[in-house]
Amino acid sequence: MSQIASKPTWLISQANLRNHLHRRAKTLSSLSRRLRHIYHPKYTHANRDTSSVQPKDVLNKGKSAAPLTKEELGRATWTFLHTLAAQYPEHPTRQQKKDVKELMAILSRMYPCQECADHFKEVIKVNPVQAGSHAEFSQWMCHAHNVVNRSLGKLVFPCERVDARWGKLECEQRECDLQGTTNFD
Repeated sequence: MSQIASKPTWLISQANLRNHLHRRAKTLSSLSRRLRHIYHPKYTHANRDTSSVQPKDVLNKGKSAAPLTKEELGRATWTFLHTLAAQYPEHPTRQQKKDVKELMAILSRMYPCQECADHFKEVIKVNPVQAGSHAEFSQWMCHAHNVVNRSLGKLVFPCERVDARWGKLECEQRECDLQGTTNFD
């Protein structure tokens, strides 16, 4: 009998979780180092050697390295959220339902624009997250986005077209589908 098989299941899960979190921390640490390198003052326009392409050139495509505006952050966030909803499974697990509701709650507390976070908190208070299926979550996301758009005096999106606009990502062998697993190996 292998040594792993003789351990209680909860110990194996904790070890897997620890390993997973350690790998993710290393990845985030590496990304953080790369971003510090990219935005270090020696890579600014005035000091740049124009004979070679710097990572910042690729990332910014001619834009300045200034912080995002509230509008840019909002567009990027909605793109992420609609893409998440498009990938959401038709029959989510209990954990997936819990996770997506928790993510929305976290956004309403931690979003970098406090005014936006407070407004989103009100939106989800009045319209609780609906995450029983792909269709339900995608429609909820569209309606929540439209509530925000109305408050900003923007046009609303016809929610019956949400799947046509945000459809599933094209991934080989459905690698980008949400799996809802707790096995982090």
